[in-house]
Amino acid sequence: MPASKLTRVLLVDGYNVIRSSDYYRNLSPDDFSGGPGYNAARAKLIADVAAFAQGSYEPTVVFDGGGNPESRCDPRQVGGVTVIYSQAGTEADQVIEKLAHRALAKDLEVLVVTSDEATQWTVLHDKVTRMSSAAFVAEIEIVNRSWQERNPSPKVKSTLGERIDAQTLTKLMDWARNGRP
Repeated sequence: MPASKLTRVLLVDGYNVIRSSDYYRNLSPDDFSGGPGYNAARAKLIADVAAFAQGSYEPTVVFDGGGNPESRCDPRQVGGVTVIYSQAGTEADQVIEKLAHRALAKDLEVLVVTSDEATQWTVLHDKVTRMSSAAFVAEIEIVNRSWQERNPSPKVKSTLGERIDAQTLTKLMDWARNGRP
């Protein structure tokens, strides 16, 4: 984060975004119970939120931990993003609403990403902007495409023949055919 304090807050309803888009759902095709595919979808979302925020927002992703009796709502930092699992018995929506109201009390601008209609109506104020999960994913895809265009990955040479020079390759091929270099 830059030396000056950011004045914009980004609050993302994590599971709402993951469940509303093939972009994340495909990472976890039949596994919305918390297995490895779901972990991949959560990790991808957190990385994407960090890229989207890019020093313009103080980003927070809230996942619904209400059904987990061990969930304590302890925030942790992951790649510059605050990640919160709602406390047992509490839904992510409630945490997002509370965080939005705290940010407003500090006179901060708030962007809430959710497609949950009840949350949308609860947090909408003059300084709260809402973005649907689908619109957010569309923005993420644009950010990712832009990054890939500016930073194309180099061609990875994977076979021995691709990694050695032509003269050495010719000698090795000759040796393989004739038994001598």
